[in-house]
Amino acid sequence: MKKIKVGIVNYLNTRPMLYGLEHAPVKDQIDFMPDYPANVASDLIEGRSDIGLVPVAVIPKLKEWRLVGDFCIGCDGPVSSVCLFSETPLEHVETVLLDYHSRTSTELARILLREHWKKEVEFVHATPGYRDHIKGNTAGLVIGDECFEQRKISPYIYDLGEAWKKHTGKPFVFAAWVSNKSLDPAFIKDFNEANAYGVNHIPEVIASIGPYGLYDLQTYYARDMSYNLDESKKKALTMFLERLSGS
Repeated sequence: MKKIKVGIVNYLNTRPMLYGLEHAPVKDQIDFMPDYPANVASDLIEGRSDIGLVPVAVIPKLKEWRLVGDFCIGCDGPVSSVCLFSETPLEHVETVLLDYHSRTSTELARILLREHWKKEVEFVHATPGYRDHIKGNTAGLVIGDECFEQRKISPYIYDLGEAWKKHTGKPFVFAAWVSNKSLDPAFIKDFNEANAYGVNHIPEVIASIGPYGLYDLQTYYARDMSYNLDESKKKALTMFLERLSGS
């Protein structure tokens, strides 16, 4: 039986879903393709994978797409792992370095700076090591696990999940399971149940990660992250994609 090629990101925020997939029978039907969010997106766009946990900003680039299941990488307020960092207050920032890992976060930063903070800056697409240049009037967008490291360094932290909530009153979807073709409903059911298992067994997920000194993982999973792809998140996703098309 041909396996389903699944693009996955092994970040802290994806660990519950990955844990569920790794501990469910559906894993025998899956060929896991771990990578950075941007590369997972490219694989889906180019047809090298069948389904991916992709930054939602890439959805308009897909010739055909379907949301798969009931789970996503989302938040309903502060997310803690997608932030702008700077040495000075935002009003003094002139340049923003954009994390190269995820297009959703970079587009969200652009939208919020324009609409919410009413701030004009120069955007620079960053390269590895860019965090060393977050100084003076240069801020940086940092996402994922590195964000927790940067929280220990930069005095000014602007949480993009919190800013979006203040600006729109809605939750936010950073990434979702998206397929580029029709998939077997039986597979989707098993896949969704595996995701649910991980999301509903957070203590096991935390135990599998082991000691983590940068941030309290119980707080992260229980308060900061919101995994259910409910109707409010779907509406927020539509709102973001509309703003994206106009940006």
